[in-house]
Amino acid sequence: MSSAPADYTAPWWTYWLHNFPHINLRFQPIDNNFQPEEENYQQSLIFLGCVAAAGLGLNLLCLAIYLSCLCCCHKDEEEESKKPNSCCVTWSAVAAGLITCVAVGVGFYGNSETNDGVYQLTYSLYNANHTLGGVDSLVTGTMGSIKSGLHQHLARLDEIFATRGDYVQTLQFMQQMADNVIKQLLGLPDWEDAKVDLASIADQTANIEYYRWLTYLLLLILDLIICLLACLGLSVSLRSPVLFQGTSDFCVSPDKYLMSQTKGVISADIVHYYLYCNQTLSNPFQQPLTIFQRSLTTMQIQIQGLLQFAVPLFPTAERDLLGIQHLLNSSEASLHQLTALLDCRGLNKDYLDAMVGVCYDGVEGMLYLCLFSILAACAFTVMLCAIPRAWRQIACREREYNDIDEEDPFNPRARRAGSQNPNHTNMHSFCSYSSSMGSQNSLHPPAPAVSNTPMPEYMNQTALFGGNPRYENVPLIGRGSPPPSYSPTMRATYLSMTEEQNRHFGNDFQA
Repeated sequence: MSSAPADYTAPWWTYWLHNFPHINLRFQPIDNNFQPEEENYQQSLIFLGCVAAAGLGLNLLCLAIYLSCLCCCHKDEEEESKKPNSCCVTWSAVAAGLITCVAVGVGFYGNSETNDGVYQLTYSLYNANHTLGGVDSLVTGTMGSIKSGLHQHLARLDEIFATRGDYVQTLQFMQQMADNVIKQLLGLPDWEDAKVDLASIADQTANIEYYRWLTYLLLLILDLIICLLACLGLSVSLRSPVLFQGTSDFCVSPDKYLMSQTKGVISADIVHYYLYCNQTLSNPFQQPLTIFQRSLTTMQIQIQGLLQFAVPLFPTAERDLLGIQHLLNSSEASLHQLTALLDCRGLNKDYLDAMVGVCYDGVEGMLYLCLFSILAACAFTVMLCAIPRAWRQIACREREYNDIDEEDPFNPRARRAGSQNPNHTNMHSFCSYSSSMGSQNSLHPPAPAVSNTPMPEYMNQTALFGGNPRYENVPLIGRGSPPPSYSPTMRATYLSMTEEQNRHFGNDFQA
């Protein structure tokens, strides 16, 4: 927990939010001072929430119109295949991913800052409640012991010292001092109501903050895993502008609001003493505490005199005199504790810690959560715009892939199908081989038939490889090797050899 500054100064972002126009539901500008009990101020917060909801609705409406137009107004598939927008879709998806990552990072930071601020607020409230409860306990205990214990001892001593008028007067003087102490204690403010209110506020704030923190944590995790749930961040965060707008109005001048809320319950000088706590301010409890101290000191002096002079004459009075002395010592110890608790430095530190937690970490964290909501909504919008086009391009690529000729020997599907279907008719290739177990001389190629038809291509290919028939009828796919590829020089050589062989065979055939 960060240390509180010497004095509270509102951060700049609270002034920036505080200067936003405050408009009620009748579209009339109102005062921007923090007045949650005023109807116009409540309407201004409601109006701000309606603006945020309208922004969300407009975003969803634009998305709905875009998707409707995308579904109803299809482009021609041929034109779309000629001019693909894959680059635009890719960069849109990349932008959406980056925006989502940034939004999640900002959301985690803002959620942590808000939680730290609220924790600091609740810690300060509990600490202040403990201080006020200690003050109330000390005042109540001291008054009870004086009223009951001291009066009983004085009543018994009055009976013992009935024959000595000077001792009876001393007892009466002590009774007056005791009544004066009770009067000063009754003059202290009643902290019971403040103590109960602070404790209940701290409990409610801690419960609300726990569920808020858990909700945002789950939302951020879901947004990190499934980016399409990013739009949920804006719908959950609709109350964020209302919260940090009202909180910023409070943070600009919290002392004025606290002075108005405690008016009629606690005097203004006491509230002012705890809110500012500087050396120029006088302690409003200084006078009653001083009277309390002097009364106790006077009573202790009287008891010491009675113990010294009355006990030898009235031995039975020693027990009550020692009881009164013990009671006065315990009351003096309570007085020192009460003086420390009523000092402004303790409660003022709790006040500054609470303001720092709410106005610095709390409002700053809510601003980051609002930024997360905007970035998440932008990422969701980009995704919805990019996904339909991406699916359309994927479908177009599948159609182009399906249009490939299945009979093409260089088609990867045909090669896979040939390897998986052994009954498929084997194609003649450029080369073939015979078994190494047999003799090459036993393979007698059939005599070529005399015909006037031009020599087929496979014969040219056979001639290219030396006319050896043992390289025929073995499919290229069956050997598991890729089809041969020829350079331009080899292709030209092959064509020239083929033309010469055709002329040679043609001359032989005519002869």
